[in-house]
Amino acid sequence: MDINTIISKTPDSILKGIAERVKERRLEHDLTQKAFAKRAGVGYDAYRKFENTGEITLHNLVLCAIALDDVDGFIDLFTKKSYQSIDDLLKTKEAKKRKRGSRNE
Repeated sequence: MDINTIISKTPDSILKGIAERVKERRLEHDLTQKAFAKRAGVGYDAYRKFENTGEITLHNLVLCAIALDDVDGFIDLFTKKSYQSIDDLLKTKEAKKRKRGSRNE
């Protein structure tokens, strides 16, 4: 992994990218910010802030995804990994399955 990849994956850049993609989908549906916010059940000011800054609550983001009929990404979020090879699967099986963390840092 090179430094450009690391730099481009900051939380802010990820949030801005999500906001840009939601905006693109909103425009594909030919909706104003106000009309989309109403359809999604999100406050207009909160939605406008989301498009400008990328900041939004998870609840409101899920509402936007529902309004765009694009919830599959949320359903798959943090699911178990798919394995590229049988070796990857065997390594995971060998790893100790913890029920809780041990660090308090």
